[in-house]
Amino acid sequence: MKLFEQICVGLLLLPAASLWSQVDNAPKQPVPAYGAADSSDASDDRMSAPPPVSGQAYPTALSSEERSNYLRGGVAFTAAYLDNAIVSAGGTPLSDVSYSIAPNIALDETTSRLHFLVSYAPGFTFYRRTTSRDEVDHNASIKFEYRLSPHLSFSARDDFQKSSSAFNQPDLASAGNVTGGPQSANFSVYAPLAARLANAGNLGLAYQFSLNSMVGAGGSFSNLHYPDVSVNGGLYDSSSQGGLAYYSHRVTKTNYLGVTYQFQRLVAYPGAVIDVTHTQAVLFFDTFNVTPRFSISLYGGPQYSDTTQLAPLPSAHSWTPEAGASLGWQSRLSSFALSYAHSISGGGGLTGAVQMDGSSASVRQRMTKTLTGNLSGAYVQNKVLVASSLPSAIGSGHSIVGNASLQQQFGKQLRLELGYSRIHQNYADAALLPNTNREYVSVSYQFSRPLGR
Repeated sequence: MKLFEQICVGLLLLPAASLWSQVDNAPKQPVPAYGAADSSDASDDRMSAPPPVSGQAYPTALSSEERSNYLRGGVAFTAAYLDNAIVSAGGTPLSDVSYSIAPNIALDETTSRLHFLVSYAPGFTFYRRTTSRDEVDHNASIKFEYRLSPHLSFSARDDFQKSSSAFNQPDLASAGNVTGGPQSANFSVYAPLAARLANAGNLGLAYQFSLNSMVGAGGSFSNLHYPDVSVNGGLYDSSSQGGLAYYSHRVTKTNYLGVTYQFQRLVAYPGAVIDVTHTQAVLFFDTFNVTPRFSISLYGGPQYSDTTQLAPLPSAHSWTPEAGASLGWQSRLSSFALSYAHSISGGGGLTGAVQMDGSSASVRQRMTKTLTGNLSGAYVQNKVLVASSLPSAIGSGHSIVGNASLQQQFGKQLRLELGYSRIHQNYADAALLPNTNREYVSVSYQFSRPLGR
């Protein structure tokens, strides 16, 4: 976990960063849209890392909802009905009702040089029929962005989830977490009521060495663990580590061109067998910052993979294309993010690395002053690179997930949400991965307090 240690070191520098910001008399500027050039500072015309190499997610909040220097918290009470929560020993699907209590707290601080966001949301879920699976969940996130000098910036992010259900995760199958790069963690296969631990993070360093050119480097990791093998549906633990280096050139004020070299180590642990895949890729990318809050990115290039297993199982080598596209847009009343990626990725619980075709989208629309609608979804096709000889192994297949909800605000602190979620999966030999529908109603109380005001 060297990468996590580096993140911790960066967080330890936070007090020094705060002191530096106190003596910085430059006025605070609004944070630009993800992937867009920082046009708020015309004196040095700073560049920012484009989406294909930044490792960050597109924002899905409305621009009118964005706030900084706040302490936020609250609690949500949710009741939900699952029509196909689990398959019984006789093969009959069982429905269930769940009740959840989920407090949350977040600290968001922004200065002219620093953006720091940390959040924690535990959850307590109780099932009416399958009471043995009552669970305490944990969702924690740290995001750290720091401008070391006018032209050198550092960023880091880490997300941790301990969950008893796919539906208890903040971003169902990453449908609400749309990224612009190819090295995102693949957590797209679900046993709906299986406990799992998931951890993913990244860090990056960007240096603008001339008016229109910058270089950067970054790293990423992910870990996936199923502690209860009796109910995980035949899914297995996995981990990944990756790194990249890139060059980006600003052709015009709104157009970034560049090239990046990326590598990955993807490991799966199906029982006593260990499946290891190494990949290398050279990708060319192009990003258009149409407006400060509207970005479009494309990338593509060759990718080489080398997969090895314990003897006498076969190994495999291949050259395949890697490509992707993404866009993000925000306004006061709407936000939209969309991405597609074709790449070799971690198996997300399968017996090894996969050739993945994945797309995700998120839409948020304010209909009235107090009513907001949300729609998100993802489709992921996972094709295992090397077939496993294990009798319990799950073969290639696809996942389709989605969520639709309406949020009604009552005053500044009380909110009612009605929603529907769907998981549809089709994997070979996956009897314990049933298609599941979930309808839910949630009542939440939220507060926010300004910092230093």
